[in-house]
Amino acid sequence: MSTPNPSRSASLTLTSLSFAWPDGTPVFDDLHTAFGPGRTGLIGLNGSGKSTLLRLIAGELTPVEGSVLTAGDIGYLPQDVTLDTALRVDEVLGIAATRAALLAIEGGDAAEEHFAAVGDDWDVEERALATLAGLGLGHIGLDRTIGEVSGGESVLLRLAALLLERPAVLLLDEPTNNLDLDARRRLYAAVRAWTGVLVVVSHDRELLDLVDQVADLRGGAITWYGGNFTAYEEALAVEQEAAERMVRVARTDLRRQQRELADAQVKLARRKRYGQKMYDTKREPKIVMNDRKRTAQVSAGKHRVMHEDRLAGAKERLDEAAGAVRSDDEIHVDLPYTSVPPGRTVLTLRELELRYGSRVDGELWVRGPERIALVGRNGAGKSTLLRTIAGELSPEAGEAVAHVPLRYLPQRVDLLDEEATVAENVGRFAPQATNALIRNRLARFLFRGARADQRVSTLSGGERFRAALASLMLAEPAPQLLMLDEPTNNLDMASVRQLTSALESYEGALIVASHDLPFLESLGITRWLELDGELREVTPRDVAGLG
Repeated sequence: MSTPNPSRSASLTLTSLSFAWPDGTPVFDDLHTAFGPGRTGLIGLNGSGKSTLLRLIAGELTPVEGSVLTAGDIGYLPQDVTLDTALRVDEVLGIAATRAALLAIEGGDAAEEHFAAVGDDWDVEERALATLAGLGLGHIGLDRTIGEVSGGESVLLRLAALLLERPAVLLLDEPTNNLDLDARRRLYAAVRAWTGVLVVVSHDRELLDLVDQVADLRGGAITWYGGNFTAYEEALAVEQEAAERMVRVARTDLRRQQRELADAQVKLARRKRYGQKMYDTKREPKIVMNDRKRTAQVSAGKHRVMHEDRLAGAKERLDEAAGAVRSDDEIHVDLPYTSVPPGRTVLTLRELELRYGSRVDGELWVRGPERIALVGRNGAGKSTLLRTIAGELSPEAGEAVAHVPLRYLPQRVDLLDEEATVAENVGRFAPQATNALIRNRLARFLFRGARADQRVSTLSGGERFRAALASLMLAEPAPQLLMLDEPTNNLDMASVRQLTSALESYEGALIVASHDLPFLESLGITRWLELDGELREVTPRDVAGLG
C-alpha cells in the first residue's frame, strides 16, 4: 500500500513535563524525553500513564508545568474511537468539503471559493480510495455512513484519515483493538512504511516487534531500549538477573553488618562491665579511671556510630537493589461456585438468526466447562451473537437459551458506574456480600486497601477492565457461563497475564471472542467456532489463516 512520507526531520520533545489529575493524583513530575524519527513502542503497566502521555502530546490534556514541542503537526488515534454514526466516510476522512468543491467544478460552477477549497488537492478522491484500499476498506466507498461499518472498520477509517493528513508525528493508542487478523496485517504494513515520528502504545507483540526502539514508562520516568519488543525482553531479562544478583549480594551484606553490630555491642558491653569493676575495686587512681572511662565512652560511641552507619548503608543498598527488581502481581482467586459438571448443558442455540444477517443453523450446544474461542472477521457479528445470548438483543428468529447463570463483559467496558468506587461497583453485583468480604475478594484482583476506594472514572483502561472482571466473577449468583468480547483490548502484557491467571481459576463455561491468537491459545481452548455468515466449528490451524 502507499503511505505518506512525513519529513525525516520531524521530532518531538518533552521538557519538564508535569501533570496531575484534578483530585491531585500525580502522573508525571518533571519528565524530560524526546522522540526522533522512527517507530517507538511506548510500553508500561496499566495505570502508568501511557495514554495520558499521548493525550498530553496530542494537546487533549494540558500539563501543569513544562512543554511539548514538535517539529510538524500531530496525528492521534485514541484507544476508543467513537464516531458519529450519521457521518459519511468522506467526512471522517476530512475530504467532504474538497469533494463537494470538485463536484461543483465538474458540474460547471467556476466560483472562486470552489477552486480555493480544492487548492492543489485535485486527486483527493483517488488518494482517499487508494488509502482505503490499502487498509482493506476499498469496498466501503466514500458515501456510506459510519453506522454501516463495524467497530474495527471505524478504527481503520480513522487511521486512513490520519494517513491522508500526512502528519509529521503519528500517535497510535492500542490501534489493533477490534481489528481482525487481515486488518491487523494491513495496519502492520502501514506502520512498517512510516518514516516520520511514530509512537505506538500496544499489547500486540507482533506490532511491537516492528518498532525501532522501546520506551518503558515506569514510575513517571522513561527508560529507553534499542530494538524491538523481543530485544527489549532479552535486555530486560539480563537487567533483572543482574538486579536479583545485586539483591542477594546486598542481603548478604546486610546480614553481615547486623552480625558485626551485634558483636560490637557485646564487646562494648564487656568493656563497660570491666571498667565498672575496676572503678568499684579502686585498683587505679580515681583521676586515671575517670579519664579511661571518658576515653572508652568516646571510643564506644564512635564504634557504635560506625557500625550503625554501615548497617544503614547496607539497608539502603538493599532497598535500592530491590527497587530494581520488578514484581508484577498476578491475580489468584478461588471460585468454586462457578463449577459446572462435565455433562451439563450450559447453552442451547436453535435455528438462530441474528440482526445484520448472521445465523446458527440447526442446534448448537455448550456442555460442561467448555472453553470456546469465537473468531471471525470484523463485522461478522461476533459481538451481536454474544449480546443476543446475553439477552441484550432479540434475535430475528430462533432462540438462544442459557441454562445457568451467565455474565457478559462487552468490548466497551461500560457496565461500571463511573462515579462509584471499585468496591461499590462490586457491591452492586453482590448485594448480599459484606464490605469486608468484598474488600478481601478485591485484594485478590490487586485492588488492595485504598485502591478499592478509587472512583472508576480515575482508572486506566486495564484497571477498569480488571474492576469489571472482578465485578462479574464475584457476582451473585456465581456465573457458570462467562462471555468476554475482545478482553485483551487496552491491556498491557502484565495485565494479559493477570487475566489469564484469573481465568485459570474459573471453573465454568467460557466463550471468548478475540483476534488475539496467543491469548486464546493460553486459555486452554477446547473448541473453536468461526462466525462468517453462519457459525461453524473450525480447527486452530484454520484460525491462523482467517482474515
